[in-house]
Amino acid sequence: MTPPAPPTLKRRLIRQLVLLQVAIQLVVIGALVASGHLIDFSSPENTVEILQEAVARDTAGKLTMRPTPRLIALRRTVPHLWFSIRDHQGGQVMEGQIPPEFARIGDALDAVRQARLGWNVGDPPRQAARMRWVDSAAGDVQILTGPDSPVTWRNLGLALLLLVLELVLPIMAITVTATLLATHFVVKRTLSGLNAAAARAGQIDADQRGVRLPLTDVPGEVATLVSAFNDALQRLDDGHARHERFLADAAHELRTPLAILNTRLENLPNSPDKHRLLADVARLSVLASQLLDLQRMKGQGDRRQRIDLVEMARDVVADMAPLALAAGYEISFDPPASSVETEGDRDALARALSNLVQNAIDHAGGHGDVVVRVDAAGRVEVIDDGPGIPAAQRAHVFKPFYRVHATGPGAGLGLSLVREIVHLHGGEVSVHDGPEGGTLFRMRLPLAGVSSSLQH
Repeated sequence: MTPPAPPTLKRRLIRQLVLLQVAIQLVVIGALVASGHLIDFSSPENTVEILQEAVARDTAGKLTMRPTPRLIALRRTVPHLWFSIRDHQGGQVMEGQIPPEFARIGDALDAVRQARLGWNVGDPPRQAARMRWVDSAAGDVQILTGPDSPVTWRNLGLALLLLVLELVLPIMAITVTATLLATHFVVKRTLSGLNAAAARAGQIDADQRGVRLPLTDVPGEVATLVSAFNDALQRLDDGHARHERFLADAAHELRTPLAILNTRLENLPNSPDKHRLLADVARLSVLASQLLDLQRMKGQGDRRQRIDLVEMARDVVADMAPLALAAGYEISFDPPASSVETEGDRDALARALSNLVQNAIDHAGGHGDVVVRVDAAGRVEVIDDGPGIPAAQRAHVFKPFYRVHATGPGAGLGLSLVREIVHLHGGEVSVHDGPEGGTLFRMRLPLAGVSSSLQH
C-alpha cells in the first residue's frame, strides 16, 4: 500500500496561519465583548421591552402598569427608574423623576417612531433618553425612558449571533482569503531557489561528477541541508575518484606480470594444461585491457573528431575477420550507400564495435553468420545466429562483470565498456532479437552536426 503523500509546506503554512489568525480574532473580539465595547450588557432597549410587556389598560380604559415579574425586578435593580408612556389619545402613565429636558418632549415626537436623545461629546454628563412607539397590550403607545437595565440571555444570544454574522464571519473570510493568496505567492517565491535545487538534484546520475545543488535564492532554513548534501556529493566524488585510480593502477600493474607469465607459458612443452593456462592468461589480459580502456574513456579530455562510421566499421570487420573465421563463423559487412559521420573518439568507438563482434564470436555457438550493419540514421548493429539472450536478462547484460553464462569466456566487462563509450558519445546501446533469431546489438550515435556533444 502506497503511503499517503506528506502535506506540502504551503498547506501547512496556510493551515497554521489561518488557525492563528482565527484564534487572535476570537481573543480580541471576546475581549471587546467582555469589556462592553461591542455588546451592551445593560441597555435602555431592554427597559423599553420590559415596559412594553407591563403596560395595559384598566377597566376604565386608562393606561396602567401591570406588576409583571420583570417590572418588579427592574424597579428593584434600578432605583432611579423613570419613564413616560403615552397613547395617541393623550392618555399617559409616568413613574419616577423625569429629567426636565425630557418632560414635555414626548408631545413633539408624536410623528417620530423612534429616537435616541443625548448630548454632544464634551457636554457635562447628563441623563440620555430613548423614545420608541411600540405595539403593546394597551395598543400603540410611546415609551420614553432613560435608565439602562441588564439584557436578558435571549437578547444577549441574539446580539452575539448578530455580531458573529455581521462582524466576525466577514473579518474571518477576508483574512482567510488574504492568507490564501499571500501565502501562495510568498511560498512560491520563497521556494523558487529550492525548486531549482531539486531540479538539479534530479539530473544527478552515476556518470556525472562535480554536480552541486545551487544555493541561490534557497531559504536560510534549508541552505544548511543543501550545503550538507553538496558536501556529501563531494565525498562521493572523492571516493569514486579513488576507486577509479585504484582500478586503473591495478589494471596497469597487472599487464607486466601477465606478459611475463604468458611468455613463460609459451616456452612450456605443448600439453592440454598449457593451452588452458594460456587461455586463462589471455582472459586476464583482456580483463586488464578492458579496465584500462574503461578508465581511459572516463578520464580522457575532449578528443572529438569527425568519424566516418562506415569506414570505421569496415576496418573493425577486417581486423576481426580472422578471429571469426577461425571460430567457425562467416562475417560480413552491410554498409549504406554513402558515408555516415558522427563526432567523437574513433579508437573508443572501434573498441566498442570490436567488443560487440567479439561477444558474438564468444556466444553465438561457433557457427553461423555474424553481420555488421551501418545505416544512414547513425545506427551500428551486430547480428548473429546464436541462441539469443533471454528477455529477462537483457536489462543486465551491460552491467559490469555480469555474464549470461557463468562458465563462458570473458570477464563481463566488454558490454559494460560498450555502454560507457556509447553514452560518452551521447548515444544509446540496446539488445534485441535478431531478424531471423539470434541476437542484435544496436549502437545509436548522433549524426555530426545534429547532436554531436561528446559527454565526459
